[in-house]
Amino acid sequence: MRRSTLVIVALAGAAVAALLAGPLRPAGRASAVEGSPAPAAPPAAAATPVYEARVVKTFPHDPKAFTQGLIYRDGVLYESTGLAGESSLRKVALDTGRVLQRRDVAREFFAEGMTDWGSTLVQLTWTSGVAFVYDKATFEPVRQFTYRGEGWGLTRTETHLVMSDGTPSLRLLDPANFSEVSRIEVHDEHGPVSALNELEMVKGVLLANVWQSERLAMIDLASGRLTGWVDLHGLLSPAERARVDVLNGIAYDEAGDRLFVTGKWWPTVFQIEIVR
Repeated sequence: MRRSTLVIVALAGAAVAALLAGPLRPAGRASAVEGSPAPAAPPAAAATPVYEARVVKTFPHDPKAFTQGLIYRDGVLYESTGLAGESSLRKVALDTGRVLQRRDVAREFFAEGMTDWGSTLVQLTWTSGVAFVYDKATFEPVRQFTYRGEGWGLTRTETHLVMSDGTPSLRLLDPANFSEVSRIEVHDEHGPVSALNELEMVKGVLLANVWQSERLAMIDLASGRLTGWVDLHGLLSPAERARVDVLNGIAYDEAGDRLFVTGKWWPTVFQIEIVR
């Protein structure tokens, strides 16, 4: 961080003294606010509410899975795992944590967020600027596309893919050709909210992991405004927490109205309920 020192040089003279005595006013013209009450200060922005989470149920999770993206579809989890040389796309049984299907990603790629679109799965990579599209049933590659900047999280609405890149900006992508349609700047009462990572749409609200934190951001996608924080502190025991990486991975079972979270190398998938 650059620091600068402001040096105030004292100057003598009546003209300078007059300037320091009060604000400048046009000669021969009275101030429009003279004699009027000072304008009221704008109201302070309301603090974003913080909600707790209740653990409903736990499920086993592969402690070697560096979770980057997670979705629940058709009774199973689909998971994207990261790290160069270890990245993969997986189909996982929720109740047992058993990997039912797997495709390894080429060693030069660090896989990131993932979601589905129609009969395909779309998987980002971190710094390579390329995303892979697979057939959802066979995991066979269908196509790939490129983008600028980093790839972090990915989810979808009814009409667009939503991508995060570690900044406060979320990109809306056209799922037909993956072109960028628009960007949304995420903010709370303090300003921009960065480090947005894994994403999941839940009942019209966008949930986002915030990298290096143990909380979820609840985002109004239309405005970019945070509508709440979900505190997930303490899901793992201190001993477990010492052996794993950060919270990352959100999946929603729309039919069963179940919300799941996990993390990188976490041994557990947690079904949680947000307590409002």
